[in-house]
Amino acid sequence: MKNNLTVVTGIWDLNRSEAGDGFKRPFQHYIDNFIKLLETDIPMFIFIERQYEHIVWEHRSRDNTVVHYKEVEEFKDNFEFYEQIQKIRLNEDWNSQAGWLKESAQATLELYNPMVMSKMFMLNDARIHNPFLSEHLIWLDGAITNTVHPGYFTHDKVLDKLPQYLSKFLYVCFPYDSDAPEIHGFSRDGIRHYVPLRNNGEVEYVARGGIFGGSLEAIQEANGIYWGFLNATLENSYMGTEESVFTIASYRHPELFDRVMIDGNGLVNKFFEDVKNDTVDVITTDKPVAEVRDVDRAPISVNDIKTSLYIVTFNFPDQLQLLLDSFNKHPGFLKQTNNILLDNSTDESVSPQYKEICEKYQFDHIKKNNIGICGGRQFIAEHFDASDSDYMMFFEDDFILNSPEDTSLCPNGLTKHVPNLYSILHKIMLKEDFDFLKINFTEFFGDNKTQWAWYNVPQEVRDEYWPDKNKLPELGFDDNPPQTNFKNIGNVDGLSYLDGDIYYCNWPQIVSKAGNKKMFIDTKWGHPYEQTWMSHIFQLTLAKEIRPGLLLASPFTHERHHHYDGNLRREN
Repeated sequence: MKNNLTVVTGIWDLNRSEAGDGFKRPFQHYIDNFIKLLETDIPMFIFIERQYEHIVWEHRSRDNTVVHYKEVEEFKDNFEFYEQIQKIRLNEDWNSQAGWLKESAQATLELYNPMVMSKMFMLNDARIHNPFLSEHLIWLDGAITNTVHPGYFTHDKVLDKLPQYLSKFLYVCFPYDSDAPEIHGFSRDGIRHYVPLRNNGEVEYVARGGIFGGSLEAIQEANGIYWGFLNATLENSYMGTEESVFTIASYRHPELFDRVMIDGNGLVNKFFEDVKNDTVDVITTDKPVAEVRDVDRAPISVNDIKTSLYIVTFNFPDQLQLLLDSFNKHPGFLKQTNNILLDNSTDESVSPQYKEICEKYQFDHIKKNNIGICGGRQFIAEHFDASDSDYMMFFEDDFILNSPEDTSLCPNGLTKHVPNLYSILHKIMLKEDFDFLKINFTEFFGDNKTQWAWYNVPQEVRDEYWPDKNKLPELGFDDNPPQTNFKNIGNVDGLSYLDGDIYYCNWPQIVSKAGNKKMFIDTKWGHPYEQTWMSHIFQLTLAKEIRPGLLLASPFTHERHHHYDGNLRREN
């Protein structure tokens, strides 16, 4: 069944009756208001504890309702920011920002912020499942009828009118003119690090958390941006509620988020009254707004930028799953990226499993018929060039990201696990403006001490660049090949890296938009090989047209657990 809109909602008993003075509410209050919302006939995707499921079926039909069990404990056990939230909410400096804060639900209840900060993720999960094939989804708080008359939903049918306002991602916002030192617990000084300078670091409105949503594409994009700002702010010990993160996202990406304004009291019933009367005034921005950066300000989070993560896979979904399992142990990978799977498989029987994996991990699934490793690499370069992403990372499905538990060193004595690798890679790229940054010093057949481009460049390049070592061995590899010419060493967050005449190969790397164009778009080969790119890109490096970098670490290990017939392997 296809519908234009699905409402995503839920309720949980978070022991609100034990909140501080002025913030206490019995759980029955939430049940009573939840029942009023259930009376609407719009399709619903409901997250709820199993023990309260019966409430849904007493008021809803299975024809237009899906229940997804989510127990209260999951906001502790399965929410990656739980520990950071507890550390902040129990911190006296955070609690003392305002007199009301110490008694608030977010300060007194262990799971309040983990729950409200999970709403965006639940909306995105519902997008992935999308049982009613809806084009738009919105989150509505389960107890929204506490402040919004239920007649808007059951009599006025305002939800039927919402999709026309959801082509982008929509926030309902209220004007904020308080001079308080915090906004919902989020330090006013802290928020200046995230709000653009064009606003003088000031917040003039706050995005509400009781209703938000958009088109399927907009939700996917908003989810990644939300995760990024949530991660960055908590990492820097700034915390309000989900509304603080929504507000930052709206300011930082106005071209992606539409707004409608309500009154200063923050009550969203005005929005539904405007929907009813067809008087909604949507504030929209069509183009990205240029930002002025101030070098004296605290650094903007790397989560501002868009990165596409590409994986090439062939015939074995289980091999892909191993790679994704390894990524899942590292913040940023998968959850903060735009994910694309290039499926090169010739075995059509594995397609359903690949599609299932893509749905689970939010991958765009692109099916090709064995265009090869390098053919796939060229396709990816062209796909990235046409996208709006700033950076891309490219992986074959047997490049396993080493586990945080792996304390061993690679054969060159370098660490195999790098905490916060995703963040550091982007910080290096922003700092150095590299065209590409190789992520592994040690590779399967060798390492980056040896200048492997020596084997592949034209003879005239060897004559000019290595006049004393310009003869290739007649067979195999040279016993004493030229070494890589490294020039400078840098360090970001404790991780060192090099620049210099670093060769290209198909091992993991992060590539800038400009670098990708110079490496793969400006010059194309009908049948590219890794050796061809290595030669071409090395010559551009010598000409100072490309600037590569290299980590002094080896975070990836080549591990193929599922082997295909070698005769099926193609380069292009």
